Amino acid sequence: MSGSSTPSRKRSKWDADDDDDQGLSARPPVQKRRVKVVKPSRTDHPSPNPDISRLPDSAQNNTRPTFSAFAPPRALHPPFISSRSVYSYERLNSIEEGSYGVVFRAKDKQTGDIVALKKLKLDEEKHGFPITALREINALMGCRHENVVGIREVVVGETLTQVFIVMDFIEHDLKTLLTVMPSPFLQSEIKTLMLQLLSAVAHCHANWILHRDLKTSNLLMNNRGSLKVADFGLARRYGDPVGVGGMTQLVVTLWYRAPEILLGAKTYSTAVDMWSVGCIFAELLLKEPLFQAKGEIELLSMIFKLLGPPTSTSWPEYSTLPLAKTITLPSPQPHQFRQKFQYLTTAGINLLMSLLTYDPDRRITADEALQHPYFSESPAPKHPDMFSSFPSAAAGEKRRKPFSSPPAPVRAADQKLLSDVDGP
Repeated sequence: MSGSSTPSRKRSKWDADDDDDQGLSARPPVQKRRVKVVKPSRTDHPSPNPDISRLPDSAQNNTRPTFSAFAPPRALHPPFISSRSVYSYERLNSIEEGSYGVVFRAKDKQTGDIVALKKLKLDEEKHGFPITALREINALMGCRHENVVGIREVVVGETLTQVFIVMDFIEHDLKTLLTVMPSPFLQSEIKTLMLQLLSAVAHCHANWILHRDLKTSNLLMNNRGSLKVADFGLARRYGDPVGVGGMTQLVVTLWYRAPEILLGAKTYSTAVDMWSVGCIFAELLLKEPLFQAKGEIELLSMIFKLLGPPTSTSWPEYSTLPLAKTITLPSPQPHQFRQKFQYLTTAGINLLMSLLTYDPDRRITADEALQHPYFSESPAPKHPDMFSSFPSAAAGEKRRKPFSSPPAPVRAADQKLLSDVDGP
């Protein structure tokens, strides 16, 4: 057969650079060709002296059996259901484009539900379906939880390069929300958000899944105060014991990356997610990222300044890390948590320090953090329904300008005009 085996790319309504935002009519289903499989004759490999009593009725009657006479019965497999077409959805607008796909806001033509469609980037793929997409789908299906974004289905377009993950649409991501909020979250609201985040992370870890990319831009929140963890593109399953070797070190966005990964550790565990949770906790308190470094060396320097340099007591395994000998540690100094977070209670400081701990073995787990005294002290966590609502940038809503009273000369002119109309 001549020509390339790669399918030709067709222009689609669901391409990221398409300017038209109107939905397309549903495409007619493509007729599938049936392939006839020719099975070898039973006489090609006769079995010596078969027990006729064990043969099925079709074999005893000299008719062709439907399965091997000596194979154990197969377990019933659920029927395969073909994926729906992406044209079952009406494209509304583009939300964002990331490293692994483009996200759209769309409407289900049958139910009217508003969903998020993530178009996987398969145009440059030369080795089949990308492992990142398989891991994301597998992780989302295995971590169904009220604080994890829900996956609905996988739909396809007209070519093999058009595959979409259909997920619940959530109005905001925390990173964008923190930049447009006029004031930071209240302590009661931060507690509610942290409880939801810790609950989701604990559920993922209980199902043997590492997220490996927790950050505020991957945390979604709706207008009812419900937080959901999203973007499992770097997630993967891990084994028992918890520490796993042979895992890539190119994980977790730099500002949220744990020090053991920065120092070249070849094994890591659920503790890398908990360090990221600590960075998110600090970002909610400060309304800006905790470690805004431009590179790994600068990030380590900022960590050493906040926590104090690691010692044989705070991190016994530090000297065994591959890159430890290449780092010059600063002179010993106490941590700077109290100076950095002046308005946080003692229990809150303790929780933050437990999350941002050098030694991964001593770093607090998600289950332990959920029971921390910080969440039981005053003020109590606010009910999600009591959260304020904001215009959704993902839905194309614009923030209204706050009302401002007109200047004094304008008010005086309006007052004179009214008095002239009303009379004395």
